[in-house]
Amino acid sequence: MSNKRSKRYEQAAALVEEGKVYSLDDAAALLKKLPAPKFDATVTFSAHLGVDPRKSDQMVRGSVPLPHGTGKKVRVIVFASGDAAKAATDAGADEVGFEDLIKKVQGGWVDFDVAIATPAAMTEVRKVARVLGPRGLMPNPKTGTVTDDTATAISAVKAGRIDYKVDKSGNIASAIGKLSFKPEQISENLAALIDSIVKAKPASAKGIYINNVTVSASMLPGIVIDPAVYTTTSK
Repeated sequence: MSNKRSKRYEQAAALVEEGKVYSLDDAAALLKKLPAPKFDATVTFSAHLGVDPRKSDQMVRGSVPLPHGTGKKVRVIVFASGDAAKAATDAGADEVGFEDLIKKVQGGWVDFDVAIATPAAMTEVRKVARVLGPRGLMPNPKTGTVTDDTATAISAVKAGRIDYKVDKSGNIASAIGKLSFKPEQISENLAALIDSIVKAKPASAKGIYINNVTVSASMLPGIVIDPAVYTTTSK
């Protein structure tokens, strides 16, 4: 199988200075100058953190509202009944249900981006943890997706709030916008996410916290961002 890059990718790579680290603003501006694919590519943030996720006290996870959203239509389902279910429907949830929705997910249906549940529904929702957990879809109080106020949670998610979680290798990756965004929208979304990750630094983490940061778009080379401004070292 050939690993040959496309001509457009090679042209883009030639514009990214090898070995250089860029400021947020410069990285966003450069990203917009690269020869783009024919579709509106997703812009992705990637970082490697100096934590050991195998230790429970070094897990990094959280949620943050992006100032300009992600540019993506977010599909939201809600596990709820009664007034909370009606509020979720009125707030624009893509699907609302309880036992019936749990059975649908048990059958392997995961055609959604975010799952929200009321606290009362969580006992039953845990039955599908094996389906939702590995996909990062399990409702969690820490990310605001376990709540009785389903309407507010739906509004926040659809307005551009994203959840993030470090993986077992210490990496975080998240979509933060579209290539059609203005450079300042990309850099402001990046800044919001990085700021949230910095605030989520575990007290037990030692040494350099953010080792490297890259921003990229689909089918385009990554641009390395200078993490010095965000790097925290132990005293």
